[in-house]
Amino acid sequence: MSAGADLADQAERISAWQCTGCGRIEGPQPCIGVCQDKKVAFVSAEAYDAVVARLSEAETRLAALESLATRMALAKPRAGEWEKSYRALQAEARRAVREAPAAKPAPAPLSRERLVEP
Repeated sequence: MSAGADLADQAERISAWQCTGCGRIEGPQPCIGVCQDKKVAFVSAEAYDAVVARLSEAETRLAALESLATRMALAKPRAGEWEKSYRALQAEARRAVREAPAAKPAPAPLSRERLVEP
């Protein structure tokens, strides 16, 4: 199982209301009379999902390139066959780069106006 899938499974999602004016966030929770406010950080579900998807893509690329690197490190061409082995590894490297999901640029950070502090 990938780290991306592990992260998605471990994250607890809660439904909350966010003010479109000031950014205040409230979640429905029954009060038992001992409430205290504390500072917490939130990430939008959309941003989190995008990061998990990018992590999964990166893991796919890494696995393909690790496999290639391992074969390169362990290759022992026969005498006079080094060029044939090199060409085969080169073709495999091209295929791995071509077939792996393309690396995407990082999303733009949220503006200060969208950051919310309780």
